[in-house]
Amino acid sequence: MQGVEEHRLADGLAVVHSARAPDKTTPNEDAAAVIPLPDGAAVLAVADGLGGARGGDQAAALAIHCLADALAQRPADGSVRGAILDAFEVANEAVLGLGVGAGTTLSVVEIAGRAVRPYHAGDSAILVIGQRGRVKLQTVSHSPVGFAVESGLIDQDDALHHEQRHVVSNVLGVSDMRIEMGSELLLAQRDTLLLASDGLLDNLLAHEIVERIRKGPLVSGAQALAADAGRRMREPAAGEPSKPDDLTFVAYRPGNR
Repeated sequence: MQGVEEHRLADGLAVVHSARAPDKTTPNEDAAAVIPLPDGAAVLAVADGLGGARGGDQAAALAIHCLADALAQRPADGSVRGAILDAFEVANEAVLGLGVGAGTTLSVVEIAGRAVRPYHAGDSAILVIGQRGRVKLQTVSHSPVGFAVESGLIDQDDALHHEQRHVVSNVLGVSDMRIEMGSELLLAQRDTLLLASDGLLDNLLAHEIVERIRKGPLVSGAQALAADAGRRMREPAAGEPSKPDDLTFVAYRPGNR
């Protein structure tokens, strides 16, 4: 998927992009999903299989498959929250069951009307960005550097160059996997929800991501994110972040814009 895919939902528009790293010949180790539910609800997800380990693409695909299955098998009176939490647990066991040391991140957002709730394990990010550029939500990366940024010990832009940036401390595929569930947040009419693998966050600075996606048609913003992150990977320049990697994100905005 080199361009973007549009998915019309009852209360909004989701756009998905996923591509292998430039010049990479092995499979894309990222996966994503847009899962419509009854009554206009939906679940969005991004998984990023751990690079350098066997079975990263299988682990990411398993995480998304387990999530879709859990939601499909949910009883009519069952909660979406419960199905998502169950999916994390089932997926973790499935990835462990591969027996090759595989791992994957998993970031999920439950949408019901204008209400969203984030869930994640790993360093794939979830953000909510207002039209004027205010970041209303950003998940904390489950990594030593992510926790250092959250505590104010490292600047967010400086963290891009930290030698331990890609050490992830919590993923699916380990016996002590931890699910972080955030509080419910109500989206304003022009807010943008973004789930992304680190292929995006390693190649664009935080303010660059915000500026490209905060306003204008969502499809155009998504295309700009994909094109500019891809250019950074292919054409490194002094003073700019650049790390060739698989790149996957899902952007969502209420109101079909």
